[in-house]
Amino acid sequence: MPNWKVELIAEAHADFNRLDGSVKKQVLKQFVKLERNPKYGAPLGNKAGINLEGYFKLYADKKRIRIIYEEIDHVIKVIAIDKREDMEVYRIALKRILSK
Repeated sequence: MPNWKVELIAEAHADFNRLDGSVKKQVLKQFVKLERNPKYGAPLGNKAGINLEGYFKLYADKKRIRIIYEEIDHVIKVIAIDKREDMEVYRIALKRILSK
């Protein structure tokens, strides 16, 4: 039984809803893995002026989709789900984090 719970912020929920059905299934599978092990993803740092230290990334859809999340008190809070193209998903995540 999982000890962690995955929650999506409103914007990440909208990101998820925009995905194609087959990609949604792959993202959901990654969420199940995160519930079992929140360290499944890779830690992020400060790259190209985008400081996401303390956050993690996880791949889906053969590494075409990135899931950006943080761990808070046994909750995995998903910040953004999008393509990696031109690091846009990281910019989106940072913008959402700073607007909290």
